[in-house]
Amino acid sequence: MSSSELERERAYVHGLYRRLDALRNAAQEQLESVRRSAPGGTHQNRSERDAFARIYEDRIGQLREIDERLAFGRLELELDADSDTDSEGTAERPVRYIGRIGLRDEEQRPLLLDWRVPQARAFYQATAATPLGARARRHLQSNGRDIVRIDDEIFDTELLHTDAASLQGEAALMASLTAERTGRMGDIVATIQAEQDAIIRSELRGALVVQGGPGTGKTAVALHRAAFLLYSHRERLSASGVLIVGPSRSFLRYIEAVLPSLGETGVVLASLGQLFPGVDARHEDIDSVAQLKGSLEMAALIKRAVRSRRVVPTETQRMEINGEILDVPADLIRAAMQKAWDSHKPHNLARVVFNKAAIAGISRLLADQLRSHGNTIDDADQKWLREDIRTAHDVKVALNTAWMPLTPEKLVSDLYARPGWLRSLTPRWTPEERDLLRRERDAPFTISDVALLDEAAELLGEVDVAQTAAERERKQQRKRDVENAAAAIRNMDVEGMIDAETLAEGFEASAERATTAELAAADRSWTYGHIVVDEAQELSPMQWRLLARRNPLKSFTIVGDVAQASAAAATNSWGAALAADIGDHWRLEELTVNYRTPSQIVAVAEAVALAHDVSITPSRAVRRSEWPVDVTLVSASELGARVSDVVGADRAISSDGTVAVIVSDSLTSSIVDALQQSFAGDVGEGAAGLNKPIAVLTPRESKGLEFDSVVVVEPQRIVDEISRGAAALYVAMTRSTQRLSIVASQGLPEGIPTPE
Repeated sequence: MSSSELERERAYVHGLYRRLDALRNAAQEQLESVRRSAPGGTHQNRSERDAFARIYEDRIGQLREIDERLAFGRLELELDADSDTDSEGTAERPVRYIGRIGLRDEEQRPLLLDWRVPQARAFYQATAATPLGARARRHLQSNGRDIVRIDDEIFDTELLHTDAASLQGEAALMASLTAERTGRMGDIVATIQAEQDAIIRSELRGALVVQGGPGTGKTAVALHRAAFLLYSHRERLSASGVLIVGPSRSFLRYIEAVLPSLGETGVVLASLGQLFPGVDARHEDIDSVAQLKGSLEMAALIKRAVRSRRVVPTETQRMEINGEILDVPADLIRAAMQKAWDSHKPHNLARVVFNKAAIAGISRLLADQLRSHGNTIDDADQKWLREDIRTAHDVKVALNTAWMPLTPEKLVSDLYARPGWLRSLTPRWTPEERDLLRRERDAPFTISDVALLDEAAELLGEVDVAQTAAERERKQQRKRDVENAAAAIRNMDVEGMIDAETLAEGFEASAERATTAELAAADRSWTYGHIVVDEAQELSPMQWRLLARRNPLKSFTIVGDVAQASAAAATNSWGAALAADIGDHWRLEELTVNYRTPSQIVAVAEAVALAHDVSITPSRAVRRSEWPVDVTLVSASELGARVSDVVGADRAISSDGTVAVIVSDSLTSSIVDALQQSFAGDVGEGAAGLNKPIAVLTPRESKGLEFDSVVVVEPQRIVDEISRGAAALYVAMTRSTQRLSIVASQGLPEGIPTPE
């Protein structure tokens, strides 16, 4: 390697870090200046000051997150008429450095291009056949703040003759692929490939489906697309936010650092069990129950359940109101209910209409009765009569019986816990189908229940009407705050740093200054600007209904592989999955190159899939590791000890890498106990296990993750015990970037070679 070239790049990158540090210090000084400013003046002044303090706090946080690998590439471009010349009048080759964020010097000249800007596209998409104006591409590999290696790719053959001495190494992709994993996903911003980049930068319209087999980078592409869209459509997406939905907690833990490392923090990450505020479901139902709960039949059932809580009286009801006995005819209550139905409002909001109409009718009836007794009742007395009626016990009972206030949690819990009610709502169901939903009222909600709670909430509306009114007032105040924020931005030198919508968030009088992401996560009715769904083939029809409500514009990035579908309610066709909620407003892109999985592992995994009639998505593995697939057969009594031996042998190869031991639910606890005896504190289970070098996971928990080594235990039990078990096994086998071991005592599924 040319030391002069390496030193030149080191010097330039060190200069970028000096500029980054200067920007951090400037933001810190601005923050301290704002904090020192006098707290007097109007509430608007104080809120404005707090909002700007938050701007600088967020800016400092963003600049701290992108320290690692600040710059990772350089483009050398063709000469043009505007190219600079040196002291001898020779034109200098224009270059662009590419990095995580954009940096400019004090004169606002560009020093570093953000990887998302259009001018950086050639870094990812240029080829010798289509150079896109680039003569060469250089990858900068770093350790901390130092550049340690340079890799050059040449598009202009003239450089091979004129600058051959300064050209360096090979492309950075293979180094990235063979690097040991850490238990957290890293960004691929320095090694994005052309087919991935084209998808990341595709336009923001409708739903984009990204289909690809294991190891093709679907998750990385989805996250980098989220970062790209937030950068390119900041005005649209900053206020509404972006939601990223993953299949499990372990998946979210795995990816949580990627977007902050790309300079984006205003994103909501949620598993399917976290999409209803106040509920954090951690467990899934057994397959038969999950399949029923995921079907669209449940939407119809919940609608019938809500309607059934409106009971039209058939007889006159006698009520005591402040000592007066009043007979209220059924027609009066029925008329009030009709008025509520005609409002077409959700159940709880329509109940307010019903109560007002019923109380008004009862008030008139009571006034007529009092007059018949010789009392004088004028308009001023009507207010007191209505208050007596509203607080009367008999009236409360009658109105609640006719139109019961409901919460989603109570409705769904009652549906499960009251077999007689469920039977009345499902006359065409079999007893076996009803039994699938039977559970105690206080049982925790499952992941499949979350979509049902959301469905109920959509039909019920808010119970607390006062809160609803307060929300309307808050929205009106927000509109006024946005107008004030726009004026404040014009008066202060922060244009380009923030938009009026974001600044307006800081004007709220609450003690806690919630971010867009925090506001969105706490608000069931929040509609996002864009939603990214990973492992989307696993979603049930009810879960798609939930997500469609979160994004009426149907702006989605949907990534997955229908061949890997293993959930009970999963789909095997994108068209079928999206038809009800997105229709035909989607387009398909495919990833065809497997960057993660060595070819010898791919061969065995695909053989298993084909032997079990699992339709795989074809992809081309770009590399082969030095380790063959290892298959071990043992007796059942030796299983735990042998798994520990296999893990120990793998740790001897690489003590710094990560190992995933993938087992069915029924074996998890015994395998964890066996490994703990040998490796003590190095073993973790589930999502929490990802911060340990040895993680014990189920096939579902392993979806979307990658590890240096994978040990699959009792593959036949995975096939037998899990819905679509062969697909689940295929997923488990393709999580490895280096080594795959299989340990079995019950025989091997077809497709896995028997050891000699």
